[in-house]
Amino acid sequence: MHKFNALDGALLIDKPSGPTSHDVVAAVRRRFRIEKVGHCGTLDPQATGLLIIVLGRATKLSEKLMTSDKVYEGLIKFGETTDSYDADGEILSSLPVMPITLNELNEASVSFTGDQMQVPPMVSAVKIGGVPLYKLARKGIEVERKPRLVHVYSFRFLDYNEPLGMFRLACTKGTYVRSVAHELGQKLGCGAHLASLRRVTSGKFDVSQALSLDKVLAMQESELGTHVIPFLNLSVSG
Repeated sequence: MHKFNALDGALLIDKPSGPTSHDVVAAVRRRFRIEKVGHCGTLDPQATGLLIIVLGRATKLSEKLMTSDKVYEGLIKFGETTDSYDADGEILSSLPVMPITLNELNEASVSFTGDQMQVPPMVSAVKIGGVPLYKLARKGIEVERKPRLVHVYSFRFLDYNEPLGMFRLACTKGTYVRSVAHELGQKLGCGAHLASLRRVTSGKFDVSQALSLDKVLAMQESELGTHVIPFLNLSVSG
């Protein structure tokens, strides 16, 4: 039987907007001098919310934890499309937003639930021929991407103040929420992009359980250990 130490497990971090998921991993590795650190599901740099960081022997569970379903909340801005489908990209088109009610938005969003064949955006970390798409996009190169099967359990708007709609979406792993925003804008004829995104749950874990990155990096190693979810608790979870 392997002996696990206090830092073999998972750490729930509420990622701030700005750093990449890899930046968060690197900061934790550097601060606590832990050789093996990984994460369970990339968040785009502008996105915030739950990022599961795995430490030590728990890094071998990252693939398992990554397959969990996710819930997101955020804002979609109607009337503008961008090359990245989110607020980080360059604006490609700007159109007037037609009068629309919250109920009408929710009627339109229903068609995005269930199984969907989704094409990854060019500005994404998906690799083709070993090269991330975003590196090709930076050079102005667009390549054909294979659609991937994803499942959206629910997609509802909670509020709408033109041109911003506040939504909540539950989906399987690998779903590009910014692609959903883009496609909804195409369906409505005015265009749209993802203005902000926050991951609120991943599997059984909730962002309310997470610590801010600043708080984690200010801790001593002994204190960090008290916030790590032990390896054995992760390996028996569904």
